[in-house]
Amino acid sequence: MSWFYLVLAIILEVSGIISMKLSQGFTKAIPSILMFVLYILSIAALTFALKKIDVSVAYAVWAGLGTAIIATVGFLWFKEPVSALKVGAILLIIAGVIILNICGETPVDLVKDHQD
Repeated sequence: MSWFYLVLAIILEVSGIISMKLSQGFTKAIPSILMFVLYILSIAALTFALKKIDVSVAYAVWAGLGTAIIATVGFLWFKEPVSALKVGAILLIIAGVIILNICGETPVDLVKDHQD
């Protein structure tokens, strides 16, 4: 269930960033309010995820995948300029998150997870 909360936290964070962009510097009321609500919900979901996931892993996944997703949204939805270097950097972020997750699990942790 903790990983569900982490994924939910990422989705809420990305939605909050999109609302931030749509708020146009707090000049649009609804996206501005949504931004605050979505960020509060994201932090709440991240807090629930931290009950079972190490903070070093959870925060890195939340921040890393959130960054990669919002960069992709920027390219595709907001038509921001994209380059090979930017795509490479996003892939490195994703690779870092994957490696962190692989290295963060020891055989003892894996056995504990299956016993819960």
